[in-house]
Amino acid sequence: MDTEYIKNEIVRVLRDKKAKNLISIDLKEITSLADYFVICTGTSDRHRKALADEVCDLCALLGIIVSSPIEGYRSTKWILVDCGDVVVHIFDKDAREKFNLEKLWGDGVLEDLREGNKEEIK
Repeated sequence: MDTEYIKNEIVRVLRDKKAKNLISIDLKEITSLADYFVICTGTSDRHRKALADEVCDLCALLGIIVSSPIEGYRSTKWILVDCGDVVVHIFDKDAREKFNLEKLWGDGVLEDLREGNKEEIK
């Protein structure tokens, strides 16, 4: 299965579940760690867990084995779902600003997937 397809399906699920500030970073040319990072912000502990659960459910449907246990699921400040070639980072607002993966992985190709909502872009 094509990793871009997997990434797009993950993005679709996250968007459907109202993830905020959704982006992806294409890492294929800079690391063998993963092909894509998908990064988003959840609005509450429950929302972040629900986003992670939805990604895991999608992966199960696609036959993708997700690394277990899910990193950060208990603390919910930064949940990392390792879907093989696509790694999903689900942050709370403060952790996202603190760790700033967009800058850290700035050599990758960033795809801004936000819907243009001024509230979301803040």
